[in-house]
Amino acid sequence: MDPLEDVAETLDLPPKQLRRVLDRCRVTRGKGFRLKDHDPADTAGHLITPEQAHHLVAASVERLAALQEKLYAQDRWALLCVFQAIDAAGKDGTIKHVMSGVNPAGVQVTSFKVPGPEELAHDFLWRSVRALPERGRIGIFNRSHYEEVLVVRVHPELLDRQRMPPELRGKKIWDQRLRAIAGFERYLGRQGTVTLKFFLHLSREEQKRRFLARLDDEKKNWKFSAADLKERDHWDAYQAAYQEAIAATATPQAPWFVVPADHKWFTHLIVGAAMIEALDRLDLRLPQPDAAALAALAVARTKLESEG
Repeated sequence: MDPLEDVAETLDLPPKQLRRVLDRCRVTRGKGFRLKDHDPADTAGHLITPEQAHHLVAASVERLAALQEKLYAQDRWALLCVFQAIDAAGKDGTIKHVMSGVNPAGVQVTSFKVPGPEELAHDFLWRSVRALPERGRIGIFNRSHYEEVLVVRVHPELLDRQRMPPELRGKKIWDQRLRAIAGFERYLGRQGTVTLKFFLHLSREEQKRRFLARLDDEKKNWKFSAADLKERDHWDAYQAAYQEAIAATATPQAPWFVVPADHKWFTHLIVGAAMIEALDRLDLRLPQPDAAALAALAVARTKLESEG
């Protein structure tokens, strides 16, 4: 069965058509990848209408909840979803919306902030390893180990805080870190952790609009930070860093999804569909009791029914 068939059927939408929408964003090999080939405002208009997308997102929430229950009950696989984006791209809102129907007991969300003293005393992957989801759970990384080849690359002076030996801080450090990340993700795949990586691709113009909206609305003022505006000055450097990171670490086993983020409804559609597709491919099933377990259930039923 097509992994997206159940969701697509609710809209009378062919599963292949939904997959074509998803494939517009999927990156499984880095050769020839160029970020500029992906339009932040894309909505796959000739493949799906906004009305269909809104209904599809609602159906995806229900489908994801059902799959997460099986994932938790089977307790064999784990799903790790990595979210990366520039400021105001909508990571928090996307995570909240897509995961709105999922049982919190089966989800582990980690928001990676500026590393503290304990984290800086270890290698750059250490804090990510500590936050990996247990078997049977969905792990959400709001930012991640990729910050070490994005923010730190744009601001290499941050390496000073990591107290690395000077002889290990040469020109090859970024390639070495990217190779380490790719190897780390291959290792996770061999241990039963499926990794999906989402780059919410926002245009410079839409980021400006969202920043202004935060300044104009008193209820959104708290979302704005002068640091965000300062980072905007490094726009081109961040775009180049993202392009290299995606190109170096995109594989069929741990794909990137370059998700257009100018329209939030389309962002939610892509993220939800990608998660459903990945979980459905695992052929998750609720555990079936064996003969001994069935006998114990029968005894329990008899005891309960015999109570006055």
